[in-house]
Amino acid sequence: MYYLSIQVNSMKTTVTFSILIIFGMTSMAFAESYPDLGVKVEIVAENLSIPWSIDFAPDGRIFFSERTGTLNVIDNSIQKQIMSLNVGGGEGGMLGIALDPDFESNHYIYIYYTYNEFLSTKNKLVRFVESNNVLTEDKILLENIPGASYHDGGRIKFGPDGKLYVTTGDAGNPSLSQRLDSVSGKILRINSDGTIPDDNPWENSPVYSIGHRNPQGIDWDESGNLVATEHGSSAHDEVNVIEPGKNYGWPDVIGDETKDGLTNPILHSGDDTWAPSGAAFYYGEEIPQWNGKYFVASLRGQHLLVIDFDSDYNVISQEKLFWGEFGRLRDVVQGPDGLYILTSNQDGRGNPLPNDDRILRVTSLYDINNSPQWIKNISKWLIDGLISEEELLDAFSYLNQKGILLNNNS
Repeated sequence: MYYLSIQVNSMKTTVTFSILIIFGMTSMAFAESYPDLGVKVEIVAENLSIPWSIDFAPDGRIFFSERTGTLNVIDNSIQKQIMSLNVGGGEGGMLGIALDPDFESNHYIYIYYTYNEFLSTKNKLVRFVESNNVLTEDKILLENIPGASYHDGGRIKFGPDGKLYVTTGDAGNPSLSQRLDSVSGKILRINSDGTIPDDNPWENSPVYSIGHRNPQGIDWDESGNLVATEHGSSAHDEVNVIEPGKNYGWPDVIGDETKDGLTNPILHSGDDTWAPSGAAFYYGEEIPQWNGKYFVASLRGQHLLVIDFDSDYNVISQEKLFWGEFGRLRDVVQGPDGLYILTSNQDGRGNPLPNDDRILRVTSLYDINNSPQWIKNISKWLIDGLISEEELLDAFSYLNQKGILLNNNS
């Protein structure tokens, strides 16, 4: 056994590589510091094949899908492939995954994936039962969802109401987005057994909202408001507040265009292209400067978009983080120990580095949890609106230089 530590210094950051080799097994830890943001970024997994979605078990295991058809688990820092499916290609494949809110007792895992049937491409949502990292198919919840080489949607998440939400693309046929007899170009809402909730906006239908092109990011704020990202046709990518029964306009309107009965986005990219995918709200005191903000993983834009909304969902500010640092970003999720980001540089549209694709974890640069209470109070002042983000980061940087606030080495 031997331990090798290499430190590389540059004007931007200090990068530390640690390699532990035991009987031929290699584990690499990587951390890059971003003092201007007050965070650091670590590699959780690398050399992946288009990771698409990630979720976390109560026992500490991390499950993630790869678009090429595999489901993987990271268990006690060991990565293992636990399932492989024959999936459709293009933008389809093994896409969204979600663990049941009662996973600890029922071990249900839900997977949305693309399949080929004769000459057509379709998507389905299947519930599996997990036991000792082995999955067994339990029930098909949705199938025959129109698919194509483009616009397959595929994000699935449980909402705070315990219902399972599913995003579907228009499958290259924009007219389907406006048709209530089609599940394409929609956000769907079902019970965990595949049945239709009684309070859905259309009776006996899984459809929750219509008029979508290719939504791929959904998350809820702490008040239960659903916010979704959506790929635009030529730029004009969108962020929408989703309400049951609302029509979000595709293909009849884009951007700021208006039409009676259609709902406009709260934010769009204009003539710029983000290609937004997964999205997440962050809540927590570990990274207080990000508390309550909405994060969007950007593919073509190659950045993490962070948006600060007021209580009426007016945009206070927006900023592009890590622009070009990690390439195309597919998903962003708040995990139990930080904000997780999935890269997508192996999808045929990126410029992959030798260790792509990767799962990254963003945590605080500073060890706030083990600091005196008066330092923790500074974080609370920001959350309570008593100081600005700039003042907080300046205070943390000063205390760190004086040796009072230590770096986070966890």
